[in-house]
Amino acid sequence: MNTSVGALWNDCSDHEGKWTDGTPVKFGDPHAMDWKRSSNWHIAESTWEEEIIAMETTAIIDGMLRPDCVPRDNAADAADAVQDALLSAYKHLSPFWRQSRISTWLSAIVIHSAACLFLAHCTLAQESATHYIDYPLQQGKVQSFDLSAMPKWLTLDMQLRGRTESQSSYNYISGYDAVYELTRVYGGLEVRPTQWLTAYIQFIDTHALGLPLKSVMPNMRDTFDDRQAYLEFHMKKVKVFAGRQELKYGSERLLGISDWTNNSRTWDGFLGRYGDKNRIDVFSTSVVTVNPVSLDKHGAGLTFHGAVGTIGTLVPDVAIQPFVFVQALPRVEGANGVFGTQTTVTPGFEAAGDIPWGLSFDGLLAIQRGSYSNESIKAAAGYIKTGYRAGHLAWQPRLRGEYDYASGDPHTNPLRMGTFDQQYPSNHNAFGLTDLFGYQNIKQDRINLDLTPTKHLALLIQQEWLQVSSTHDNVYSGSAGTVVKAPTGGFSSGDIGREFDASAKYVFLDDYIVMNVGVGHFSPGTLMRENAHGAPLTLVYFSLTYRFKVDKESAAPVAP
Repeated sequence: MNTSVGALWNDCSDHEGKWTDGTPVKFGDPHAMDWKRSSNWHIAESTWEEEIIAMETTAIIDGMLRPDCVPRDNAADAADAVQDALLSAYKHLSPFWRQSRISTWLSAIVIHSAACLFLAHCTLAQESATHYIDYPLQQGKVQSFDLSAMPKWLTLDMQLRGRTESQSSYNYISGYDAVYELTRVYGGLEVRPTQWLTAYIQFIDTHALGLPLKSVMPNMRDTFDDRQAYLEFHMKKVKVFAGRQELKYGSERLLGISDWTNNSRTWDGFLGRYGDKNRIDVFSTSVVTVNPVSLDKHGAGLTFHGAVGTIGTLVPDVAIQPFVFVQALPRVEGANGVFGTQTTVTPGFEAAGDIPWGLSFDGLLAIQRGSYSNESIKAAAGYIKTGYRAGHLAWQPRLRGEYDYASGDPHTNPLRMGTFDQQYPSNHNAFGLTDLFGYQNIKQDRINLDLTPTKHLALLIQQEWLQVSSTHDNVYSGSAGTVVKAPTGGFSSGDIGREFDASAKYVFLDDYIVMNVGVGHFSPGTLMRENAHGAPLTLVYFSLTYRFKVDKESAAPVAP
């Protein structure tokens, strides 16, 4: 992009204005000057171009685009922020009344845009300590539509997503191939009655078209239900959320919404937050159980609690998140049919970031202690990812290695549980694109290569090798169900299998449409083949996502 102010001015020249009756008018139209004179443009038109080009000689724009003033690798985003600010000013020239120089007024808008860019970067570092393209983080822009009839305290939002999937050996049945369409619609309403209170409600409607009902999994279908409904109280650095809401932290390997699934996860309860770049979250909740044909609801009482810290300023370009999660259930069945309570405590931390010379890392360590009726709990899990990006080469290739571990139960002590409880993770592509396995009793070696041919296109190629941690424990699915039950004497081999994946993500139509396409092929290992799960599985998918919001027409910037 040409980031000179003159170039940005030229980019603004084709933007549409409106006549007083709301009819669009295109700049360059023979009658455009009449439109300018009918508004307050006659005040500003003689100085606008001169002032904006004069700004090119100041430090305002140059300072905005200096590498040390914007996040690493985000110079293009900074240029976009400047262009958006100039375009916003150009759209709202009509209310300008010469109470200051245009350059002063415009500078304030540009600086505000820069602040928004910086805060967005900090927020991303807090809410997701990793930015890898292999996890389906939200990408693309939310298209904004202005409606003057809307109250200024009201915003509507929508998300439309469709994903076509084709699977061979569906449910591990050789010859059972399936092609189906997963559709998802979110619709939200945000109300801001006061400066310290926000209310939000969101519905969900999901379907799995092309599958027989008996083959539709619980996370595929939910007919028009309440997904979120909460009140947010905020004052300076303090926020309190009460109601049905999302919980997601770090890479979401232990706690996330599982957005890739058709029915993403939410919780009922309370969350308190203090801080911004460095913050602490404390929550007491219960996960919402999806019922496809009736209202979604949580179980009796609040059963999942936790505290998560975010340290974003201690080490440059590194986010650190210490955490502790507590799961408390009133009645579970332990060994020998003994009933009792469950208390599982999971402390740990995650750290991720960029270090010099193109290197990056992401690591997590968690242990589990507690009781399950008459059994004690002793388990652990962790992973480490390291990578190198050659930013000076075409397509900016990045090569990464990864090792994952979650303990299994060796069954050496009948009154001790050694299987790590994966909590509530976002498991998509944690162990391959086919999403067959969960973060319990598993070991993984993975190597991947991601490429960025253009700003809007990302490619990912990866290979995984999977094994069980204990041959005396089961093989578990992404939803923590049992895929293969361990025989009495244990498996003869710990080899689950290997998988090869290739995927791409492309953002187009002014960054409002996100396309995902990919293929994953799982080759069963000895363990799977010897236990009636030996059919190779191939998954192919293609998805499109579009998000938009509707609110009152943006107010014109006020002259300083």
